[in-house]
Amino acid sequence: MNTLSTVRTWLAAVLLFGLAGTIVELLLLEHYEDAWQFVPLFLIVVALGVLIWHRARPTAANVRALQALMALFVMAGPIGVGLHFRGAAEFQLEIDRSQPGWDVFKKVMTAKAPPVLAPGIMMLLGLVGLVYSYRHPALTGSVGASREME
Repeated sequence: MNTLSTVRTWLAAVLLFGLAGTIVELLLLEHYEDAWQFVPLFLIVVALGVLIWHRARPTAANVRALQALMALFVMAGPIGVGLHFRGAAEFQLEIDRSQPGWDVFKKVMTAKAPPVLAPGIMMLLGLVGLVYSYRHPALTGSVGASREME
């Protein structure tokens, strides 16, 4: 196994463990109160399915599916940060509408619930997946593509 193949294998493992850990955490936090909260759960479940499909038989189709999903992960991160920020800001303003904007911002950014930057993990996982799939051998049908995740 060459160096690039080894790095690609480690990236796949990091992605898999990151997805598994994130979905467990979201489920433990009951992150399914409204429709928007299902988005990361749905994306993670689909990504795990695509990774299993890819592990069974690496093909250009499942690498492209993984790339598309990872692009959605990258987009979901900042959207989630915005939703968390909005929810925390609304809560702070319900407590005291007369707060100056800067005070609201500071309280929101340091709030434990919802943690504003937590959805950034989606962007991080998406970037790991995109790096893993960058110029993947299955895209060119090169020899050894089927052994890439071993």
